[in-house]
Amino acid sequence: MIKSKDDIRAYLRDNSCSKVKLAIVDIDGILRGKIVSADKFRTILDGGMGFCAVVFGWDMEDKSYDNVNVTGWHNGYPDFDAMVDIKTFRQIPWEDDIPFFLADFSNEKGEGLDVCPRTLLKRINNRALEMGFKSQFSEEFEWFNFETTPDGYYGQELSKTKPLTPGMFGYSILKASQKSPFFHDLFDYCHRFGIPLEGLHTETGPGVYEAAIQYGDILTAADRAVLFKTSVKEIAYKHGIMATFMAKWSEKLPGNGGHVHQSLWDLDLESNLFHDQNDPLHMSALMKQYIAGQLYCLPHMLPLVAPTINSYKRLVEGAWAPTTLTWGVDNRTTALRVLSRGKSSTRLETRVVGSDVNPYLAMSACLAAGLYGIAHQLPLNQPASVGNGYRDFSNGTLPTSLQEATAQMKESAVAKELFGEAFVEHFCNTREWECREFAASVTDWERKRYFEII
Repeated sequence: MIKSKDDIRAYLRDNSCSKVKLAIVDIDGILRGKIVSADKFRTILDGGMGFCAVVFGWDMEDKSYDNVNVTGWHNGYPDFDAMVDIKTFRQIPWEDDIPFFLADFSNEKGEGLDVCPRTLLKRINNRALEMGFKSQFSEEFEWFNFETTPDGYYGQELSKTKPLTPGMFGYSILKASQKSPFFHDLFDYCHRFGIPLEGLHTETGPGVYEAAIQYGDILTAADRAVLFKTSVKEIAYKHGIMATFMAKWSEKLPGNGGHVHQSLWDLDLESNLFHDQNDPLHMSALMKQYIAGQLYCLPHMLPLVAPTINSYKRLVEGAWAPTTLTWGVDNRTTALRVLSRGKSSTRLETRVVGSDVNPYLAMSACLAAGLYGIAHQLPLNQPASVGNGYRDFSNGTLPTSLQEATAQMKESAVAKELFGEAFVEHFCNTREWECREFAASVTDWERKRYFEII
């Protein structure tokens, strides 16, 4: 087992490793990295490394932001100091077991670059530890799979790309067997890559799969979730398949969720602090405060869990994604779903989160908002929604666009308290850029609607 830098050096020597793959995660949750020689990596272990600041100065298409301060043409895009987290060591089984590590721009205490997503999560997790809580999290993803390659995809009408399997077959054993080599490679490779899955199945929609990742401490859970999305895409490529984690592929089909499951435990991980056997719903007072915190904070931080233009096309009534500020017990029509059947399994599922999120930011948002409720001892006065949560407007509704949600977050004192002013400014500026990029584009919808008749 790898526990120290000496263990890593011994592993590289004993396995005659000539190279190592490294990656950090940008603001959109995209892995940015490189392969370095084993000799170079040994020097990185001892003294850290510089990583180009441009990863926080451009968008997902490598277009340079014109509205951020952390880096840009104004300071020449310098390198920032980055540190490899040796606890993230794993081998990539579909790349000849090349060693792999995640890095970020902070130390163990979360001290470092304010805009780094992994740094933010460390800082919020340390806040939980200081309050006496260990956070146990996991994320589950839904995504579409298509029978095409990148060359084929961009060479055809995108909306007509062929799904992996036709029809609407949620939880189908038959459809899972139809492309079983890909299906089983996903499960087995993820396990070997340190992303253990609790379950993998087809979801409703053509070519849609869903995977539930095994829970763990929040930083481990976020690492697994980030690596899962890229792993799925890389494994899919090897089968002539493309996978998308877009929140909404088609207005005619359900969207892709990235639901976050969460609970707080004592520091010895012996007691689930969300469970109370004597409560009618088996919910502790702490859990109720945590839920109240999320309900209160969601409008102040929605872009962290719905970060793209496309995210808000998923958050529509009757499409298995919430639209109202609601909670319920085992209710899939509410924003927050309480699962409290067992002492160890009592947890909260935040269903607003889409599959297109940066997991570090989504989990940071969930935990920070919950801790806000505990710190401020917010009462859960809002009753649980029973039945159709889409019709429960008692606590209001969610913002309906990225532009609206970003404007609210940018001016929010609550968001700045939770995530820090520097992060809120940078992140909201990137979301405003996203809105401007969309507003400047001419869509297929416009062409079809206006080309001839207007």
